[in-house]
Amino acid sequence: MANTTQNEYQPDLVTPPGDTLRETLSAMAMSQAELAERMGRAKKTVNEIVRGKAPITPDTALQLERVLGIPAGFWNRREQHYREYLARLRERNACGRHAEWLRQFPIGQMARRGWMTRRADEADQVRELLSFFGVASPEQWQLIWGAGNAAFRRSRAFEADPAAVAAWLRQGELEAHRVTCAPYDEQSFRDVLGNIRELTAEPPNKGLPTAASMCGSAGVAVVVVRELPGTRAWGATRWLKPDKALLQLSCRYKRDDHLWFTFFHEAAHILRHGKRLVFVEDGANDEASEEEADRYAQDSLIPDADYRSFVAEYRPFFSKVAIRAFAGRIRVSPGIVVGRLQHDGLLPQTHCNDLKRAVSL
Repeated sequence: MANTTQNEYQPDLVTPPGDTLRETLSAMAMSQAELAERMGRAKKTVNEIVRGKAPITPDTALQLERVLGIPAGFWNRREQHYREYLARLRERNACGRHAEWLRQFPIGQMARRGWMTRRADEADQVRELLSFFGVASPEQWQLIWGAGNAAFRRSRAFEADPAAVAAWLRQGELEAHRVTCAPYDEQSFRDVLGNIRELTAEPPNKGLPTAASMCGSAGVAVVVVRELPGTRAWGATRWLKPDKALLQLSCRYKRDDHLWFTFFHEAAHILRHGKRLVFVEDGANDEASEEEADRYAQDSLIPDADYRSFVAEYRPFFSKVAIRAFAGRIRVSPGIVVGRLQHDGLLPQTHCNDLKRAVSL
């Protein structure tokens, strides 16, 4: 979804309130010295206000209202607009120095997907990108999203393109914030997962939305965000707040076996691993937590005892008829059985792939 920040008119030049004060005094034929005397203020103070060197404070605005008959609100607004203008000017100059940081990101892809607006001016684009990430500066981005953040489990996905991975994660976060969820309840989530297993037998474009709705009732927001080029991310898990978890999928391989395995793998992280960590999956399962999540996904989709019995009966020849019959008996997609057999080296990677359903979400 596109960035919903509304465009506001921002003038190229805002003059100091002192200019207005000077014009007002000229129109009233009043000198700065007379104004100072009527206000009970030093001549130097009034002169500094006129020259834009000193701000118009709320107290000063009230004094100007009494002496000149122009409401204090007018002077306060003029001062506020001028100070905001100066702040934006400083920000624009600072953003102009961050072109190198900007070039890390696939801005074109992000704009085409409606995540943000493409800007012709680099300083404007930096501001747009900072708004997308919800940070005030590239330094804060580095603190929250960069390599120094210990919450992120480093993976080959980050090594490939950390900026693209961060953008993909951020979009998932933004979409998840729009998903209404009940407060997280572990037992409810476990019960939901038991029911979702049978949804794998449905076409993915029907089963996954139903699964996402069920997860929402247990406090887990499920979102699908297509990967950006170079991210190599399959899925991710993080906690948005103590009672709301995010399960993010990319559907990278566009087959139902991989989709559902990733889904249950991420669910394992929510059930079994820390709330302060962010897990990004890319197939590098060299940590105990990843291996545990793999085992959970395998056993959730195909009960171990049933799988062992099936393999013992048909090994080394697994026909499509046998695979379909076994999948129907345990109520999962035949593609999931094919994917498991291929993963375990019991079926060539080129065999029975027509039993896998394509994912087009």
